[in-house]
Amino acid sequence: MGSAFDPFVTVTEGPAVVNSPPPLSNLTQEELKKIAAYKAVEFVESGMVIGLGTGSTAKHAVARISELLREGKLKDIIGIPTSTTTHEQAVSLGIPLSDLDSHPVVDLSIDGADEVDPALNLVKGRGGSLLREKMIEGASKKFVVIVDESKLVKYIGGSGLAVPVEVVPFCCDFTRGKLEELFREAGCVAKLRMKIGSNGGETTPAVTDNGNYVVDLYLERDIGDLELASEAILRFPGVVEHGMFLGMATTLIVAGKFGVTVKDRFG
Repeated sequence: MGSAFDPFVTVTEGPAVVNSPPPLSNLTQEELKKIAAYKAVEFVESGMVIGLGTGSTAKHAVARISELLREGKLKDIIGIPTSTTTHEQAVSLGIPLSDLDSHPVVDLSIDGADEVDPALNLVKGRGGSLLREKMIEGASKKFVVIVDESKLVKYIGGSGLAVPVEVVPFCCDFTRGKLEELFREAGCVAKLRMKIGSNGGETTPAVTDNGNYVVDLYLERDIGDLELASEAILRFPGVVEHGMFLGMATTLIVAGKFGVTVKDRFG
C-alpha cells in the first residue's frame, strides 16, 4: 500500500470520525485537493489495476502514484485513464497503462467530483469526461472520490453549476430542448456547452473525447428521485450518458479547513 499520508483523520467504519488537528484555514483550495488525493492513494496496493481519474483533484493522485512507483513503494501498477488528458499525464509520468478491453475488472478508481450529496451521489463531467469516467469507475471494485469541502451539496444540482449530459451532435438543440422541458419544474435551463476559438474567435460546441457534445443543465430546485431522473434522461435517443453518478462511490474523502474526513458507503 502507498505510504501513509494521514495528518488529520481517523476512520474505521460507519460515519467519519475526525481528529482535532490544527485548522487548515490558511491552505488554498488547491492544497486541500492535494491532501485529499494523497489520502486516497493510501488505498492503492502493488499489483492493482487502477482507474485514473480526470480533473484538478485527480491529477494530484496520478502524480502521487507515479512518485510512489519511482520510489519503489508501489510495483506492478496498471493504470486505466478516464480521458485523453489523464492519458497524456500518465504517459509523461511513466505509469504503465491499459484499457477495459484488456482489464475488464478494475481494482480501484480514484477521481474527483463536481458535487457530492449526503448519500454520496455525485455530479461529474464538468470537464467533459463523464462517459469514460462512468465506464471505468462503474467497472471498479472500489471507487474512492476525492474532493474539497466546497463540493458538498444538499442535493444534486444544488451548487447552481452544471449537471452535464453528453449528447450526439445530430439535432443537439432538439435534445437540449427535451432535457430542459423534462426538468422544467426544477427551473431547469439547458445550455449547449461552447468553447472559444484558439485565437479568441468564434465559439463552437465543446467536443468530448468521444466526439460528442455536452448539454449543461442548470437547476434552481431539487429534481427529486434521482433514479427516475436518470432513467428519464437516458430514454431520449440523442442522449449518450449523464453526469449523475448514483450509488457508485464506495468511499468519500473530503479535505476541509479542519482536516480530512473519510466516509465509507458500506462501513
